[in-house]
This record gives sequence, C-alpha cells and structure tokens, in this order.
Amino acid sequence: MSVAPVSPAAGYLGGKRNLARRVCAIIQSVDHDGYAEPFVGMGGIFFRRAARPRFEAINDISGDVTTLFRVVRRHYQALVDEMEWMLAGREEFNRLRAIDPACLTDIERAARFLYLQRLAFGGKVVGRNFGVSTTTPARFNLARLRASLAAIRDRLQPVVIERLPYGDFIRRYDRASMLFYLDPPYWNCEDDYGAGVFDRADFERLADQLAGIRGKFLLSINDTAGARAVFSPFHTRSVEVTYTVASCATGNGKRVGELLIANFPLNDAAGAAPGV
Repeated sequence: MSVAPVSPAAGYLGGKRNLARRVCAIIQSVDHDGYAEPFVGMGGIFFRRAARPRFEAINDISGDVTTLFRVVRRHYQALVDEMEWMLAGREEFNRLRAIDPACLTDIERAARFLYLQRLAFGGKVVGRNFGVSTTTPARFNLARLRASLAAIRDRLQPVVIERLPYGDFIRRYDRASMLFYLDPPYWNCEDDYGAGVFDRADFERLADQLAGIRGKFLLSINDTAGARAVFSPFHTRSVEVTYTVASCATGNGKRVGELLIANFPLNDAAGAAPGV
C-alpha cells in the first residue's frame, strides 16, 4: 500500500537522512508482506518509506523512544498541550536534561524527550548539549511540530510498537516474507546510546542470529574492518555518507563509507558503489 513519507519528529544519533533514499529504494525492491525494525530510533527510515506492507512492527530498547511513539499515537492533543509553553532556550534545555524521566508521566516524558532531541546538537542521546544556529530558526517550534506529529500519529495507527531486546524482537517476528531493516549502533560508537545498551560482542551475536532467520534483512553500519569481518558471510555494498557528530569515531562532517549488508543480493540500482 502506498503511503505518504513522513519526516521524523526530531534528529537522533545515527539517523539516516543522507542514506534514506538508497535504503528505501532497496526496501521497496524486496518482496515482503511484513516489515520490522529492531532499532527504530526516531524512525529515520521507517517514516520515509513510500509504501507499507500488511504488517509492520517497530522496536527500540529506549523507553524514551517507545513512550514518545505511544503518546503521539494515543494522546496527540495532550502532548501538544504539554508542549504549548515550552520555549527554546539553554536554561530550559539544561533544566529538562537534568530531570529523571522515570519521575514523569508518560506525556511529560514524551514532551521532554522530544524537546531535548529537537534542540540537542547532532541528535545525541547521551551527553546532550544545547545546539543553536545564528542563521536558522529555533528547531523547537510547536507551530511547525503540530502538523508533523499529526502525520506521525496517523502513520503509526496500524503499527505494533515494542520495547524488547533486539534478539527477542527478531525471534518474535521472524517468518518467511518478513523484511527486517536494522540500524544498530555504529562500530566504535557502541556507548553513544548509554553504557551496556549495546556492546561490541553484540555485533557477533546479531550476525549469528541473522544467519539463521527465515525472513530477509537489510542492515546499515559504518564501514570498518571489524564490521566487514563480522558480517562477511552476507552480501555487502559500500556507499558514501556524511557524518556530522564528532563523538562517533568516523569524524565530524567527513565523507566516509557505510556498509549496506543483506542476506539477499544488493544491486547497483540503490546507488551503491560497485565492486564491493
């Protein structure tokens, strides 16, 4: 079924804005009647697709992410009301950053998370810093956010939202005709989502699990020798993207390689570099 692509509500570390066109082209070319994302983040790929199958499920281990999506879908107006008087400012950013989200209601937690992600430099989720530009409007602007959140609310209506460890999610939803898109933490950047969320050994565990699934998968990760070694049993293609978050080992604002990895052949139609 055709759907209108939707812009994610905020930036997120590892977001796929620069890679989305190529990833979505591959997804659209693969025959599937179910679609699932174990590491959905803010939905940089999920929301940008122009078609959806009969079944969709998204997952993230982050309680902030899953709470935001549940609240947008079920309590859109209450969320908008909660953010009505929020102002884009460093003092307010620091105040909200210091609050333990576990002490908030779901609606308050969703509003806090969205506010911080809209204003945090580089979409960081750990060690956030207030980001501001002297040449563009403030990124937290409720007048513009309302329409975006309404579109996300409508897009999420038929979608299953989970908060499971990635391995449990894959086992639960794996079947023939299922397509998984995976966007795990980048190699050498595992701690950028919090200590213990995803460790270096998880790459091997993930590769072992993907080798035995019945469905198909497409995975994107930064191009490193370690990632190439771990995922060497699968089809790979390399592409160039620009990373902008200096904390990630790839650098700041540099053209670097990213790997697309799948358990089906990847052709050049998606804009990947040949010969890989």
